Amino acid sequence: MRLAIVHKDRCHAKKCGKECIAYCPRVRTGDETIIIGESGRAEISEELCVGCGICVKKCPFEALDIIQLPEELDTPVTRYGPNAFVLYGLPQPVAGKVTGLLGPNGIGKSTAVKILAGQLRPNLGIFDHEVEWAEILKHYAGTELLDYLKQVATKTIRASIKPQYIDFIPKAFKGTVRSLLEKNDERRMLDYYAKELALDTILDKDLTYLSGGELQRVALTVALSKEADFYFLDEVTPFLDIYQRMIAARLIRELAAKHPVILVEHDIAILDMVAETVHIGYGKPSAFGIISRPKGVRIGVNQYLEGFVAEENVRIRDYPVLFETRSHESDVDRETLMTIPRMTKSFPGFNLTVEGGEVRRGEVLGIVGANGIGKSTFAKLLAGVETPDGGKKFDTVRVSYKPQYVTADSSDSVEFTLRAVTRRFDTSYYQHEILEPLGLMPILQSEVKNLSGGELQRVAIALCLSREADLYILDEPSAHLDVEQRLVTTKVIKRAAEDKGAGIMVIDHDMYTIDMISERLLVFDGVPGKEGTARGPFEMKDGMNLFLSSLGITFRRDKTGRPRINNPGSYLDREQKAAGEYYYYNAAESALAAEGSKEE
Repeated sequence: MRLAIVHKDRCHAKKCGKECIAYCPRVRTGDETIIIGESGRAEISEELCVGCGICVKKCPFEALDIIQLPEELDTPVTRYGPNAFVLYGLPQPVAGKVTGLLGPNGIGKSTAVKILAGQLRPNLGIFDHEVEWAEILKHYAGTELLDYLKQVATKTIRASIKPQYIDFIPKAFKGTVRSLLEKNDERRMLDYYAKELALDTILDKDLTYLSGGELQRVALTVALSKEADFYFLDEVTPFLDIYQRMIAARLIRELAAKHPVILVEHDIAILDMVAETVHIGYGKPSAFGIISRPKGVRIGVNQYLEGFVAEENVRIRDYPVLFETRSHESDVDRETLMTIPRMTKSFPGFNLTVEGGEVRRGEVLGIVGANGIGKSTFAKLLAGVETPDGGKKFDTVRVSYKPQYVTADSSDSVEFTLRAVTRRFDTSYYQHEILEPLGLMPILQSEVKNLSGGELQRVAIALCLSREADLYILDEPSAHLDVEQRLVTTKVIKRAAEDKGAGIMVIDHDMYTIDMISERLLVFDGVPGKEGTARGPFEMKDGMNLFLSSLGITFRRDKTGRPRINNPGSYLDREQKAAGEYYYYNAAESALAAEGSKEE
């Protein structure tokens, strides 16, 4: 079975030589296999296409995909139209459980949930007329989803959805946090959730002025407070610190005891902790997606990372996602790039103290700490956006800064935006080290204002690294990126530090991102919203122990090297806390060290 996909946002027939038509063998024989339709974009006949793939290689905008699929997938769940995205398979909501949905961005996870929520009717790949529910239910006869879809068909299912992109909330609802939460408090849980998620102090704050972390917690509270038969939570961790993520995980598990919950999450440590089963989404982003059958969460996550789904006998990726077990002890003698001066900065109700330190050339310095403790303020002080108390703007080195919250309303193309900040755009280095690994080649002609959250994040990272600077500061670069994109982004940032001989600071709450990218660590502690102190830089082990001990959270590695959070109060959690090792505790190594100290 052959799929011909035309990415409408990338097809720019007026800007190219219509190479797809000119080089198509079937067009040359007289068939209208590819034409330019009324929309001004290419249209491909899947019946006439022979699957040679020449048009895919010749298209200058990477707007075409020709995909050969096994015949077993002949009936899709839904398709958006001719030459459009196709989805196969649906996740199964299970009462009393959290079902995880793991896969790259653009693979159809949100489409699947819209169908389960009754917002989108599946069309079984038929788009020339509306497919009736009787035909849909006949297709699902004998499957576990039949009874559920019957309820969707009769509109007796009510769903509560936490959206992926929370920045739309202030645009859709005007008013205070309290007014929004009270309007949606159908389960009478407002007081409980407000206390657990620390919303008490912002209840009377206007939604327009909330930070990303505050908006995320408000969005989660709204979703959990509604009375529904099915709860869908799309990315609950972006902009939340590790402690808030643990609280969110506990609240989701509490809700799942009574109602089915489907959770889409790219923070594997949290997904592993919350979910009991997981569906793997695979395919080609924006072209087609397949939702696997449910698997145990540990098995499912490991199969996804390995890139091979054993039960389906399908290789979904030609490389595994590896979790390196490196020591973090740098043996590179690096030159000091700059000295972080001692600084203070005060706002009404909040004080930040920076103890000072140094940044080395070619190193990536991780920055960790709770939300509201001054990390972004520190970045703005170094970037010159804020001025320290009793001092002048920091200007001893050139700084390139990517802010935490990335927004854009520009009508300029991605290519134009990048060319405006670098002269190296046409060099092979820039193509291979920035554009290709960050996946920007297909969206170079797209308008910045039309990008998704993940695409916008990757463009913002590219913009930051494209400027000529001595110090690069990236605030939450992992937000809205899937697992594979996070892995690639860490490599891009590390290579940039080495190649440029610059210092790079990365502020992030994703522990794997920090673990893989950092040589040393700057730790922020204090009282969120009141005072914060920047300490360090420390070596990784010392810094992570200091940070995690303040939160009372322990991490371990499993046999695959994957970072995992210990359940609070579990045997491993208690053992690591007793040993004072909160970060990747190795009992055997600790025993040998203790034995050695006794002999001495």
